[in-house]
Amino acid sequence: MKSLVFPGQGAQIIGMGQALAAAYPASKAVFDEVDEALGEKLSSMIWHGDIKDLTLTVNAQPALMATSLAAVRALETEGFALDGVSLVAGHSLGEYSALAAVGSISIADTARLLRIRGRAMQEAVPVGVGSMAALIGLDFKAASAVAQQAAQGEVCQAANDNDPGQVVVSGHTGAIERALVLAKEAGAKRAILLPVSAPFHCALMEPAAKLMADALDKVHIERPLVPLVANVCASAISDPSAIRSLLIEQITGPVRWRESIFFMVAEGVTDVWEIGAGKALSGMIRRIDSSIQCKSLSTPDDIAKALAE
Repeated sequence: MKSLVFPGQGAQIIGMGQALAAAYPASKAVFDEVDEALGEKLSSMIWHGDIKDLTLTVNAQPALMATSLAAVRALETEGFALDGVSLVAGHSLGEYSALAAVGSISIADTARLLRIRGRAMQEAVPVGVGSMAALIGLDFKAASAVAQQAAQGEVCQAANDNDPGQVVVSGHTGAIERALVLAKEAGAKRAILLPVSAPFHCALMEPAAKLMADALDKVHIERPLVPLVANVCASAISDPSAIRSLLIEQITGPVRWRESIFFMVAEGVTDVWEIGAGKALSGMIRRIDSSIQCKSLSTPDDIAKALAE
């Protein structure tokens, strides 16, 4: 059984999706639709802009979604159909890409939601007040204990349970700095402050969650053609009202990626295709369960090779 997964923030690079748009009119149409929905040429920034601008949360989120959907349209042009897919998932913003790919939210609405989401997450906490750090070599239980010990009255939470040896913590900058020291004392191989502009997936994002609740209330959500394994609950959902609720909860809740992959394996998934920019998710998945066959599809060549096998 096959699953499609969609990357989150951090995978962005200048030029992503450009070869797909050149090779497939349906892929080019995705970028055109996103440009129109946002009222600007985001595609020009993606293909010819400055990486500093593209990395801004408000730009990176819709840009990564557009790139993923361009790859989906290229696959469909080559005859690939969703009836061969049992589950989809996305890492953080990748959930929106996944939902667009399986017909739950329109591409235009997804682009606008991600622009709102990116701006809301960026503005929820003043610059410098919050931070995130990757704890390498600690499992989720150990990282959660470090976060709890580091909090000392501030917010410090395990935000991304990426794989058995990589957990990201998020919260107030002072608490995260304490967590870096405590993680090393607890046996972490490395504890690295991440170059992000806000503390995502923790309680400090509550203002962004409220804004997203308002935005999502105005958007029509269809029942997806393929169930989504949601970040917040690490299980499959298809009900539109549940999707709406979990997308709101996801803003402040953890990304339970490791558990999501375990759920897929329990459901019989043996092959995972990472759709869009980068290969980060494939690396995580291999560390979670080395028996899963992973492919990363971001170029016409990637798609041709995947479909030929």
